Amino acid sequence: MFQVAIDGPAGAGKSTIAKKVAREMGFIYADTGAMYRAMALSCLRCGIDKGDEQAVTEHCNTLTVSLNYENGEQQVLLNGENVNAFIRTEEVGNTTSAISVYRGVREKLLDLQRKLAGDYNVVMDGRDIGTNVLTGAQVKVYLTASVETRAKRRYDELMARGEKGSMEDIERDIRERDERDMNREIAPLKQAEDACYLDSSDMTIDEVTEKIKSLMREAGWK
Repeated sequence: MFQVAIDGPAGAGKSTIAKKVAREMGFIYADTGAMYRAMALSCLRCGIDKGDEQAVTEHCNTLTVSLNYENGEQQVLLNGENVNAFIRTEEVGNTTSAISVYRGVREKLLDLQRKLAGDYNVVMDGRDIGTNVLTGAQVKVYLTASVETRAKRRYDELMARGEKGSMEDIERDIRERDERDMNREIAPLKQAEDACYLDSSDMTIDEVTEKIKSLMREAGWK
C-alpha cells in the first residue's frame, strides 16, 4: 500500500490539503485528528475533566471510534453515532489538544490508524503520522504556516459558519496548542527527518496540492 503522511500544527491546512490530494489521486483520506476530536467530544459530553489523565484514559477505553466513507466522504462514528457535525468547535479542538498527550488515549487509536494504512492507499494527516504512526510512509510532508496566517484561516472558517470569534483569542489558542503539541512527552509534533517542509503561508491550496502530488510521483506512484 502507498502511504502519504502529512504532519503540522493546528490551522496549517492539513485536512483541506489531505482531502484534496486523496480525492484527486484516488486514495482514502484518514483524518486522525477527527478521531481524537470524537474522543474529546465524548469527554465534554460526559463532564470528564480534560486535566485528569486517569479519568480521560478510562473513559476513552470505553469508546468505539471508527471511520466510514460515504460517497468518498469520511464519516466519524463515535459509538456508532455520526459526529461530523459536532467535532469542529473551538472547545472540542482545545480539549483534543489536551487529551491527545495521554499515552492511553494515543494507544487506543494507534492500531486502527495503522490498520487503515495497511488496507488502503491512504493520505493521513495529524501531528505524529510521519514520526510515529506511519514511519515507513513513501511520502512525508511537514505542512505549516505562520501563526497569523493560521489564525486568519480559522477566523474565516468561523465567520463562514456564522460563529463568533476573536482574532486575538484564536491566535492565543493556536500558540498555546503549538506549545502543548511540540513539547508533550509522547509523540510530540516535529518534522520527520525525511519529510518535505512546506510553508503554505503564501501558497494556494492548489499549489500545495500539486507539490504533494509531484512528491508522490517522484516516490513511484503513477
